[in-house]
Amino acid sequence: MKLGELASRLGAELRGDAELEVTGVKGIEDAGPSEITFVANPRYAGLAKKTRAAAVLVEPEFQEIEAATLRIKNPYHAFSRALGFFYQPPAYPPGIHPTAVIDPTAAIGEGAHIGAYVVIEPGVRVGPHATLLPHVVLYPGVQAGSHLFAHAHAVVREGCVLGDHVTLENGAIVGADGFGFAKNDAGQWEKIPQSGPVRLGDRVDVQANACIDRATVGETRIGAGTKVDNLVQVGHGSTVGENTLLCAQAGLAGSSVIGNNAILAGQAGVAGHCSLGDGVILTAQSGVSHDVPAGKMISGSPAFDNRIWLRAVTIFQRLPELLKRLDRVERELAARGDEASAEKDREGGE
Repeated sequence: MKLGELASRLGAELRGDAELEVTGVKGIEDAGPSEITFVANPRYAGLAKKTRAAAVLVEPEFQEIEAATLRIKNPYHAFSRALGFFYQPPAYPPGIHPTAVIDPTAAIGEGAHIGAYVVIEPGVRVGPHATLLPHVVLYPGVQAGSHLFAHAHAVVREGCVLGDHVTLENGAIVGADGFGFAKNDAGQWEKIPQSGPVRLGDRVDVQANACIDRATVGETRIGAGTKVDNLVQVGHGSTVGENTLLCAQAGLAGSSVIGNNAILAGQAGVAGHCSLGDGVILTAQSGVSHDVPAGKMISGSPAFDNRIWLRAVTIFQRLPELLKRLDRVERELAARGDEASAEKDREGGE
């Protein structure tokens, strides 16, 4: 693709040779003379000066560099779009593999690709243009909108509801039983029936081996546009708002409530029945056992305000030094006390 055409398709201002031909997209340290790259983080601005890339996607005010620049307000998003122009994922033509098992009461929309050993059970409804890759299983009563894309070994349990353009990566489990048990009179744990389905909004992505549990009663809900990363656990009866990010290994205990546009970074955890408001950010490995108001960024375990946490971590690193200083001051004070006592005794003797 000519650089001028790429700039036009992205809506970017080109400063450089419009006739230069580009063949792909790479990171700033690896891109060659026929590839484009991007700078979205100021930390990498210095690398742009010495990159071998044909052109660099940058913000409009970015400094002039030797390489051509494509100037646009959101260079990272533009990089994502450009990548889509050059990388074409495998295409899956409509059709049903002969090994697929589809119950006669199931309804599959037009244009579906049903791969090998897919199992679609009674009462399932899937909208048009679905792609179900090998070994996907849809339990009885699943309802899915258009353009469902389920990678190999994804499973959707009974009665769950999926919106349009939902993507399930390999091994994603939607609607497995929640972790609900009650002790009987003999002190043994008995399983509590998990009767409520999971409901995923439009454009929800569930990454590999993530688990979204069904509810004991009611339902577990994930709002439109929310992205659930690998190995995330969403406990039964939880509610997650729209356009929220649940990053790798984050965990929500049962009945958690997460607002819109929140971010739970890697390995963040939320205790059961806690509510996090819109726009809350939990930094990596934070543990929350209380409600968090909208717009707060918190850190640590137990978690508290990020700014205070940063100061506390700085102090924590200095604790050995502070302990030594405290010990020295205590010794000096003790020595002064001994001297004062001795002086008093001498004065008394006189």
